[in-house]
Amino acid sequence: MPDSISEQPAPVTPRRRSRVRAVLLTLIVIALLAGTAYYLAQRARTPQAAGAARGPGGRGGFSAVTVGTAVAQQGELPILIDALGTVTPPATATLVPQVSGILTEVLFTEGQTVKKGQVLARIDVRPFQQALDQARGTRLRDQAQLAAARVTLQRYQTLWEQDSVARQTLDTQAALVKQLEGTVDADAANERSAQLNVDFTTMRAPISGRIGLRNVDPGNLVSTGTTGGIATITQITPIDVVFSVPQGQVQAVLAAERTGKLPVVALDRARTQTLATGTFLTLNNEVNTATGTVLAKARFANADGRLFPNEFVNARLQLGSQSGLLVPVTAVRTGPNGDYVYVVDADGVAHMRAVTSGLATPDQTLITKGLQAGERVVTEGGDQVKDGGKVKLAEAAKAPAAAETPAPAGQAAKPAQGRAARRAAASQPK
Repeated sequence: MPDSISEQPAPVTPRRRSRVRAVLLTLIVIALLAGTAYYLAQRARTPQAAGAARGPGGRGGFSAVTVGTAVAQQGELPILIDALGTVTPPATATLVPQVSGILTEVLFTEGQTVKKGQVLARIDVRPFQQALDQARGTRLRDQAQLAAARVTLQRYQTLWEQDSVARQTLDTQAALVKQLEGTVDADAANERSAQLNVDFTTMRAPISGRIGLRNVDPGNLVSTGTTGGIATITQITPIDVVFSVPQGQVQAVLAAERTGKLPVVALDRARTQTLATGTFLTLNNEVNTATGTVLAKARFANADGRLFPNEFVNARLQLGSQSGLLVPVTAVRTGPNGDYVYVVDADGVAHMRAVTSGLATPDQTLITKGLQAGERVVTEGGDQVKDGGKVKLAEAAKAPAAAETPAPAGQAAKPAQGRAARRAAASQPK
């Protein structure tokens, strides 16, 4: 017998072969399910996403960016100074009593527009009328005494010429006449003062304007020290707007003022609505060292009353205009090398171009170098534009949407009726 017996491989039994086939079949089924899921996921992708992956024209790269554009045009750019202003009335007067007494009548309505000299209120006149009558009586009495003294003086002068009276008597009578003349003058002054007090009992509007709320009601005692007076009158036609001009533009304002009147526009807080149009009046005589500005004043007719006293508005002063190439202010961008714009050519490709910008308003910018009239520049969506990249104009992008707008009722119903008819035909039994 041999020393060792070699091991023989175990025979493959039918049970083992079936187990192997089951494992292989399971793997195949899993692979088929995974492939099906991947296919369905790829098919579910939107055409826009697929287009984005392919890029413009179906090639790899970035998709076309939809942008807003504008055409550079020659025009006049106004030279403007914008500042926050305050509506200031040219005159404000408080209706304060000049004499003390009982307020008997109030002849105005709160918020009424009054005219200069119009009677607004009355104070009890009786005590002042009595003082006037007394002053008038005193004057008349002293005038009678003066007349008698003058007659006596004339008689003494005649007697003095006849050497029938002493010189001292004549001089004494002359002094008495002078004394009575002074008394009559004082009486006349007292009478005028009493008459002035009588006149003060009728309170009149010192200026024309809009009267405010009443502070005192009839029946109350008023005096010259009444706090706040009876009411306040504010002039509103015309009216002024006070605003600040930077000190660096003072010389430009003075130079423009020499050429004629400068227009000023008052805008609302949002600068979207014009409230009134007026003219520039003057600058203040000094610079405010704390703010580096100079106060300026403009006057507005304000016939419609749209400017209200102490209201905040935006004042826009126009110093003139400058001719040049104009583009929207949103078209100009600033980079490391200065200002630039994106110019769109006829093929819809955007090219970055350096420009030199000049004056600007809130809406437009003057281009002095780097751009030609008639060229189209990007105004909206420029943050996504690349130099040499394809762009799509916003106007062209909106065209398909316009085609989808509802048509007349008779035409819009036709496609729906066709689809309904096809569905009804499909549902009919064959």
